[in-house]
Amino acid sequence: MKRILLVDDETKIVRGLKPYFRQAGFEVLGAYDGREALRIARRDQPDLIVLDLMLPEIDGLEVARTLRQEGNFVPIIMLTARVEESDRLIGLELGADDYVSKPFSPRELVARVRAVLRRVEGPPPAREVVEAGPFAIDVAGYSAEQEGRPLDLTPTELQFLLALARHPGQALSREQLLEFAHGLDYVAEERTADAHIKNLRRKVESDPAKPRYIVTVLGIGYKLVV
Repeated sequence: MKRILLVDDETKIVRGLKPYFRQAGFEVLGAYDGREALRIARRDQPDLIVLDLMLPEIDGLEVARTLRQEGNFVPIIMLTARVEESDRLIGLELGADDYVSKPFSPRELVARVRAVLRRVEGPPPAREVVEAGPFAIDVAGYSAEQEGRPLDLTPTELQFLLALARHPGQALSREQLLEFAHGLDYVAEERTADAHIKNLRRKVESDPAKPRYIVTVLGIGYKLVV
């Protein structure tokens, strides 16, 4: 049974969501501030965290930043009542895999959680390693290396790298990258792709400001140069 950690300072939201997730077959944990969220995440190792941005003690962005700095790449879905695009992009740059704006439908949130977990797990395919230049992506093992060095990538970052590696030298649009990572029915602003690419460059480029491998193609999107 997959374990979900719901983090929101509004008790009624956490209590209201729990029945939906339990009915969907998840074990549910709850936290109501950032400090408690970190404690539970470290202790109970949930399979996914639904994380509100506005939290007492430690806000959601800092919770995500701390987990990533500790090497914890658990999938994170951000909840936000803020309307500023910058808040969402910051969350994505910190390694969140998706975001949902308040107010939201509990059933939609459950569907988003399932979609993220499907991407993380995937079907048990035959072993396939996609190689492009210094990169090797183990599709079944859901891992990637650069010149033999393991890369600590979020599920979305790994999917972006895999899409680019499958089409070396070919420009892929932001929409194509998002569809490859999230599915054809995924709807998001194209700048979401930019945030994930920015994160990916930090991990694979010696100078992210002057990328050697993941290059911007003006007016189109990005391509992998190998």
